[in-house]
Amino acid sequence: MASDHTRTAILAAAERLYADRGFGDVTLRDIVADANVNLAAVNYHFGSKDELIAELFVTRSIATNRERLRELKAAEEQGGGIAPIEVILHALVGPTLRGCLGPENQRSTAARFMIRASIESVPPIRRIKNREIDHLRKFVGAMRRSLPDRSDVEIYWGLNFALAMAHHTIRESERLTKLSEGKCDLDDVEDVIARVVSVATMALTAGKVEMKAPARALARDAR
Repeated sequence: MASDHTRTAILAAAERLYADRGFGDVTLRDIVADANVNLAAVNYHFGSKDELIAELFVTRSIATNRERLRELKAAEEQGGGIAPIEVILHALVGPTLRGCLGPENQRSTAARFMIRASIESVPPIRRIKNREIDHLRKFVGAMRRSLPDRSDVEIYWGLNFALAMAHHTIRESERLTKLSEGKCDLDDVEDVIARVVSVATMALTAGKVEMKAPARALARDAR
């Protein structure tokens, strides 16, 4: 029990400090001082700073991905196996945006940690993101069923752009608030989700725009 308490104390202190100060500015000594444990305890339970960051990120990501998949499953069940594309995209980006946006005083330590993870994509987090993609494959499958006339390439790009819009909105929320002089209300999270879903849906369902070949490609073909 004492060992479990020590582990929990380390995780709580690390998450709080990383959320407040960032990954680069927080040392293991800062964490052990805040958790009131010794450095050997961190090495025993986690092995390194990277492993500690990875465990925090995986724990929070699992919760988000479970909510994504729960919403996706409900949508497909309601649609008899095929959900509307906008509902699929809502399940994809909604949990992430709800977890990270909203009034500053309502943001939990977990939410602030995930915002920091979005802003500062340090190596252990990048490795996890590149490895943990099985849940995204389920969204790809749902999108294929919803839009059978779209190619796999269009589906993958559509999913990528939807995620990119969500994460960029999280990273640049303060900038957008200043740029729009408060007209864009980042505290109205459901409105933000609806806007991201709307644009992503239009990108996937609009007629294909013929793209001009880059000048370099034209020059190569002319040879």
